[in-house]
Amino acid sequence: MEDKIELTKEGYESLKRELKELKERLMNEVAQKIKEAREFGDLSENSEYDEAKNEQGKINSRISEIESILSRATIIEDELNNIHEVNIGNLIKLKDLSSNNEMEFMIVTSQEADIFKNKISVDSPLGRAVYKRKVGETVRVKAPNGTKKYLILNVMTNNG
Repeated sequence: MEDKIELTKEGYESLKRELKELKERLMNEVAQKIKEAREFGDLSENSEYDEAKNEQGKINSRISEIESILSRATIIEDELNNIHEVNIGNLIKLKDLSSNNEMEFMIVTSQEADIFKNKISVDSPLGRAVYKRKVGETVRVKAPNGTKKYLILNVMTNNG
């Protein structure tokens, strides 16, 4: 049996929405593009047909990937209520001790990581450094430009 994949409830629901969107809307759009491209005639030199088939393949691949993740998913709930230490699903606030800049992000699993949404993986260097640590602790993270030190200012549930 394949390994279980831990997801936050938010991450699980997000994947379910993406799967629904892929199956219901995008596959129909691609099927329509393929139908229209076939009407152009000779498929051997039909770039619209080739492009639509490639897009269909990518969507099918993503659908399979999401279905595999969801079938193996375990939703993390117990850890979310623990704000005494950093856990997956918690929002945390850190202070960079060299620049005094503060940052806030959510610790998530590698499947949910998205730097543009301030979600960092527990498997990243910073994620590993803060995981299971407490407010007031200082952590060290090796970075390309040297070791950085951060102070954990706050640990919050996703609800605030």
